[in-house]
Amino acid sequence: MDLFFRYVGENGSYLLELAYQHILMVLFGLLLALAVGVPLGIVAARVPRLANPILVLANVIQVFPSMALLVLLMIVFGLGFTSVVIGLFLYSLLPVIRNTYVGLTQVNPALLEAGRGVGMSGMQLLFRVQLPLALPFIFTGIQIAAVIAIGVATIAPLIGGEGLGREIYAGINMDNPARLYAGAIPAALLALLADFLLGRLQRRVKWGGAS
Repeated sequence: MDLFFRYVGENGSYLLELAYQHILMVLFGLLLALAVGVPLGIVAARVPRLANPILVLANVIQVFPSMALLVLLMIVFGLGFTSVVIGLFLYSLLPVIRNTYVGLTQVNPALLEAGRGVGMSGMQLLFRVQLPLALPFIFTGIQIAAVIAIGVATIAPLIGGEGLGREIYAGINMDNPARLYAGAIPAALLALLADFLLGRLQRRVKWGGAS
């Protein structure tokens, strides 16, 4: 471990840059997943006949081997940032779609009837009743997606991406445990931190909705 701490001390700024690149890739992937996944989850909840096809397609993408998917994306979009972000976006879709769908379908029907009784339209019910009550589920989906994306992003260097995976693969190729740990430990800490912070946010949203 002495070699690890010495390496981190000597290359701290470089490791911070890799961590920043890692976070940036994950954030872009998650934002795309939210922009596409939440509307798809809403469509699945409001049009029941489309729910199964949407969820099955998202599930197929999720179970596709990550390395194989990234290689296919590399062939289409080339090496680098774009292919990685699209891959993270695709891997983040299922938790966002599924949790949005579940959250919307779990809303008490009595609340929807009460809303209709006071003259609310379908869109008003969606944005004023269903989505606010579904937010804890949606944040849980984001939490799961973030942890998955942080893990998948570690293989980004294999298709020309940046991030902490560069140190992991450099450590493996050079048989250098210090470099391996310098990439793996921060990536694991990022996943734990994302899980903790998003979990707290999800609980705060849940308590706020219950109050």
